[in-house]
Amino acid sequence: MGGYAGGSEPSLSQGVRMMFYVLRPNETSFKTIDEVPDYVDKATPYFVAMLALEFVLSWLWKGKPLRINDGLTSLSAGVVSRLPDVLFRGIELSTYIYFWNNYRLFELPWDSPWTWWLTFIGVDFGYYWFHRMAHEVNFMWAGHQAHHSAEDYNLTTALRQSFLQKYTSFVFYWPLALFIPPSVFAVHIQFNLLYQFWIHTEIISNLGPLELILNTPSHHRVHHGRNPYCIDSNYAGTLIIWDRMFGTFVPEKEKVVYGLTHPINTFGPFQVQFQHLAYMWNMLWVTPGFWNKVSVVFKGPGWGPGKPRLGLPEELPEVTGEEVPYNTKPTVLLQVYAVVHFILMLGLYQHLFSAKIALSNTAILLRICYILLTLTSIGLLMEKRFGLQPVLYSGAYKALKILPQIQRNLSEENSSLFLESNVSAQYQKQVLKMICLNICFFHTDISKSMNELVIAVSIK
Repeated sequence: MGGYAGGSEPSLSQGVRMMFYVLRPNETSFKTIDEVPDYVDKATPYFVAMLALEFVLSWLWKGKPLRINDGLTSLSAGVVSRLPDVLFRGIELSTYIYFWNNYRLFELPWDSPWTWWLTFIGVDFGYYWFHRMAHEVNFMWAGHQAHHSAEDYNLTTALRQSFLQKYTSFVFYWPLALFIPPSVFAVHIQFNLLYQFWIHTEIISNLGPLELILNTPSHHRVHHGRNPYCIDSNYAGTLIIWDRMFGTFVPEKEKVVYGLTHPINTFGPFQVQFQHLAYMWNMLWVTPGFWNKVSVVFKGPGWGPGKPRLGLPEELPEVTGEEVPYNTKPTVLLQVYAVVHFILMLGLYQHLFSAKIALSNTAILLRICYILLTLTSIGLLMEKRFGLQPVLYSGAYKALKILPQIQRNLSEENSSLFLESNVSAQYQKQVLKMICLNICFFHTDISKSMNELVIAVSIK
């Protein structure tokens, strides 16, 4: 085994190189799947450092500070997308291991540099075709569109991930399971994802000769554009050569306007994740004919009866370059309040992953409910839905009252929050009561939000 074990921390050099996919094969080759580090989890401090650096450079150099409402919405989507991983092993890896155990044709050596490089190419090739299909098949687009809903383009956008996407992407990696060991695949599926973090920025303009081979910020800005020339282009993960080979490459030209062709105009975490599913459901009902309904699911997002598979380019909304992103312009105080609560939630979220083995299923579900309610509250605040403000402050007061108990539990040796004890049982009841109380207050407004969403989708 090379590099470092799954339980240890990478060196600073390894951590930085990990973010750019430049770790060597002898540093990242492992015999068994259990030895493979959780690189995405270990990348957290590098995410934070790079976000902070971009924030400063964007503000001081470009004169374009980060919009808190859009940034928090992106980070919230990232949190939501990883919550299933608390309860289950990732579906990409689980299904890969199943195919490897039952259908592999032969086994390449796990410690060979040739195997490492072949997997690098294979994973990136699989990602290209998954990503392309995620734009060309409507039910797959329902999972991927959350990532494209951001109207800003910065490193927070990279973290605006979909809750649903992983349930359609895993199929594209199955052919590798015929001969690539799972431990090698597990390394590269993480590195492929991490590489795509740094390319979500406007700070870097052009990288010269590297633009010919690698996916770069310039190439990926085009991919995120809603300008007609940007649509359905530049699907690369790490290597842009796939787009050049298969005719989907488009260079950056005029100013790119980011987001969906039909902006969703919301900061709500559930709307960001599921709005296109509601749109598809509505289209299924109003589209006549069985085969037309099948086409709604399996053809492109722009398809309609009598149209080509991917829709008509002339129906794309005109982009002038003067478009203004959705912005409710919350006060500075409100933004600070939302950021503080997001940071508090993030501490609980991080501990949830680190302590999940010791937590009961009830405790895990309670924490997930608390996280989802917090993110929903932040979304409502960013949309200036002030009808709930007294309830939110009341919930915050209750949360602050129980923080000392959290601190005491965490500081005790071999203790873990929500362990099955009398104290933790009492604590669970308190949290459950708080969640139930908040649900009662949130129910009316959330129902109203969903009704508004359905109406908007119907109009669309």
